[in-house]
This record gives sequence, C-alpha cells and structure tokens, in this order.
Amino acid sequence: MSIKIAQPYINGEWITSGRESVPVISPYSGETIGEQILATNDDVENALASAFNAKKQIASIPSHQRAQILKKAASLLENEKERFAKLISLELGKPLKNTLDEVSRSIETLELSGEEAKRLLGETLPGDASERGTQAIASTFRVPVGLIAAITPFNAPLNLVCHKVGPAFAAGNSVILKPAPQTALIATELLKLLLEAGFPENAINMVLGGVETGQQIVKDDRVNVISFTGGVVASNNICAIAGMKKVLLELGGNASTIVHEDADLNRAAAMCARTGFSNSGQSCISVQRIYVHQSVVPKFTELLKEEVLKLKIGDPLHPDSDVGCLVDKNAANRVMEWIDESTKMGAELICGGKQHGATVEPTVLLNPSKQSKVVCQEVFGPIVSIIPYETIDEAIKETNDSSFGLQAGLFTNQMDLACKVAHSLEVGGVVINGTSNFRLDHWPYGGIKNSGIGREGPRYAIEDMTETKMIVLQLPVNQ
Repeated sequence: MSIKIAQPYINGEWITSGRESVPVISPYSGETIGEQILATNDDVENALASAFNAKKQIASIPSHQRAQILKKAASLLENEKERFAKLISLELGKPLKNTLDEVSRSIETLELSGEEAKRLLGETLPGDASERGTQAIASTFRVPVGLIAAITPFNAPLNLVCHKVGPAFAAGNSVILKPAPQTALIATELLKLLLEAGFPENAINMVLGGVETGQQIVKDDRVNVISFTGGVVASNNICAIAGMKKVLLELGGNASTIVHEDADLNRAAAMCARTGFSNSGQSCISVQRIYVHQSVVPKFTELLKEEVLKLKIGDPLHPDSDVGCLVDKNAANRVMEWIDESTKMGAELICGGKQHGATVEPTVLLNPSKQSKVVCQEVFGPIVSIIPYETIDEAIKETNDSSFGLQAGLFTNQMDLACKVAHSLEVGGVVINGTSNFRLDHWPYGGIKNSGIGREGPRYAIEDMTETKMIVLQLPVNQ
C-alpha cells in the first residue's frame, strides 16, 4: 500500500517539507496509511494574506466562468468516484456503501453550486412608496463578502468541504480551508481536483492542523465569514474570539424520531435501523432518541432488534459492510462508557453494547433515564434509545426538552397530527414518515438552539456568503 501525503496548500504552492508531520492511521486496521504535514503559524499567516489579496481577483471572475469551473470539478469527481470513496473509507472507517453515496452527494453539491453561481439575483425597488422618493429608484445586487474561512469536520469529509468551498467560490469569494485533522488526506485530494478543474491558484488556500491553527484563522480580521461545522464547545470558542465577523455554525443534535401508534412499524423499524447506524452514528442528524407510543413499544422493539441484527459489521472497504468503525478508539471507548452509564441508570440493553477496537456494535437501549448521556447529550456513535410515551403532546414536550434543535422525524398516518407535530417541534427540519436522518443537498439544512446558526445548501449558504449592495438613481425633477 502506497503512503499518501496530506499537504498544506498556500499561495499556489504545496508545502512538501520542512514542517512537523504526523502519521495518518486507519482507525479500522490500525495501519499507517499516510502522512500529514502540519502548517506553522507563519504558514497560516501566509495563507490568510494570500486569500485576502485574492479577493478582488476572484470577485472579478464572471459568474458563468465560476459555474463552468464548479461543473468541471463535479465531472472530474464523477470520474474518480470509486477512488475517492475508498480513500474516505480507509481514512475514516466509514463503510464503502456510505462513502460511495457521499461522493455522489459531493458531485451534486458542486453541480448545485455551479448552478447557483448564475442566480445571484437582486431586485428593482421603486422609490415612490415614500413621498421623498418619487424621483428615485434603487437596484440591489448580491456581491461577495470577500474571504471565507471554511472549517470542516471528519464525519462527512468530502461533502461538507464541498458545501463550504462550492458556494463560497460560486459567490465570488476566496477561501481558506482547514479540514479536520482526522481526514486531511481526502481534503488534499479534493483540492488537487479543484485546481485541475480550473480553480485559480489563489482562490483557495488550505492549512492543516488542530485547534491552534483554527483559532489563528478565526481571530484574523481579514476573514469576513467563518463557516464551521463541528461541536458546541468549539463553536463557543469561535464565537468568543471571532470579533466582528459573520459566523455560520452547523452543529450537532440528539435527534428525535417519533413513532406513533398508527405508524407503519415495519417501515419505521427498518428506517431507524438503517439511518441510526450508518457511519456508526457519526452524523449530526443520526437517529438517537426514538419516542414510541407505549401501545406499540413491544412490537416496535422486536422489529427494530431484528433489523439491527441484520446489519453487517466489518471492513469498511468491503462492499457488503453496513457498519465500519468510529473515527478512533477513544471515540469507541467514550461510547462504551455512555452505554455502561445508561444501563447502570436502569436502561435495558436490547442488543449490541460490545466493542472491538474502534468498532462498537450497533446498540439498542430501552427506556434509558432522561438524565443519562445517551438521551440528553449528542451520542455521535452507534446507539439508539427507545423511549415510551403516552400522548403525542408528551412526545413533543420530550423532543423539545433539549439544548439541541437540528432535525426530527415522525411516523404517523394522520395528516392533522403530522401537521401539529411538525409545527410544534423546535427544530430546523421535520421529516414526516421518515427519520431525522434525511437530507438533500439543495434543501436548507441547519438548526436552532445549540444546533447552530444559518443554513447550508448552496442557495442558502450563498445568501450568507454575499452582501446586498444597493445602487440608487435619483432622477431629475420634472420641470
């Protein structure tokens, strides 16, 4: 197996030597698969200066050219689909089934960004709505903010980079990218592809490193917008040090899916099993809390157990694997601690609950305590909890009794009840007759409370990555 290298890309050049480096280790096999070269403080400064100096040049590229470049990138990624998917599986431990889907979504995200590059629309506003504006007319335009800092997580390391870089470039901005340290190899390969597609050399800079690297970027006054996907602790730190700049946060959740007494239980169980354990539950909207009407709890529990036991655990590179491993053994150890806590507090272990290295078997818990971490915090691991409820108002109340509010799901055949629940849940999105874990890349995606600020999806991200500029024409007074 050839060793791959993750490299910073600064001012049009790849950093290849003279820096500290760390090994890249596959979380599933434990093998060293690559090397990551870390950026120095001077490297970050040079990257910021390069991105800042490039603002006007990138803004001057016609929209149709930016669209062509993004669509070329999508085409190149289509040709490299299998190679990129295998690299994500190798680097992250995410099953090939999921990574092939992630590459497909990334292609779509780049295509959508290219389309939106041609839709930077404004409007004409007559002045005569005001007595003072009888002889005036205004036009609005969407203009790039300048420099976007994109800080991305490990769990969807390709598509979430595309969700930041694609809209940023579509809107005419320059970008400084800091990907997650756990998945710098795939970020490096994507950047090479973007440059091959025609991205100007200084349209994007990439630095590799940890918290201190991110903080140096966030503090810098040359940055206009910070687009961050990650956890609450890191987001609070960003907000504390960012200063006067726009901050877009796509954070976590402890997503609820409600299964009412009239639901199609077979469908609900199958979907909860599939979307609760994909990527070992390492998704912001992964099914975590399943509120089930008490009259159908026994039947649903049995059906869910049957579906979960069908999942194949194994090598992420094997095409039949449904569940690979977590991002590292520390994450697996933490998940096991939470399972142990929940059972000590009274939860019944229905299945799973065993660890093999960085892999934790898909785990189903019944009726855990409301105070246990698996209920009140974000698991970000392969655990779902079945929690009985008596009335739909109780299920709504318990769903809303959370510091998070990203997405929720609901299974019912009653339209009036579906409407009531959808409007009552304090979340950014509600999926009816589906689980919380469903997202299309052109839809507005994001949450409320500790789940974030702003919305992703190329059209919606571009709104936050541009400013409204107004030009007023005052006409001569008629003689």
